[in-house]
Amino acid sequence: MKKVITLCLFAFALLLGSQTMVAQNSKLELMKEINAAANKKTEALRKYVKLTNEQRDEIYEALKVYGQNRANVADQPINEEDNAKIEQQLNDKVQAILSDEQYERYKTFVAENE
Repeated sequence: MKKVITLCLFAFALLLGSQTMVAQNSKLELMKEINAAANKKTEALRKYVKLTNEQRDEIYEALKVYGQNRANVADQPINEEDNAKIEQQLNDKVQAILSDEQYERYKTFVAENE
């Protein structure tokens, strides 16, 4: 009887361990998707806005943070205030990185690609 109980506890422990691994994999996949989307948009902006290498790297980081923030609020009910705050943070970072002329081209790019 003790062996059966031990076997059941062992099987239960394995089941819990596999659920944890699945959760970690989904987070890893989400991060890969965020990074891929940030990279794709950065490359499109690099061509359209004519970014320097330093600006490209900073824009990529800003887009990664933006994607992570969007993913964090995706599980919560839609709140317009939070969405506006996240969008404003991205715009502020981008405006600080780019020159005035580049920022105008950025706004045009965003308007065309919405």
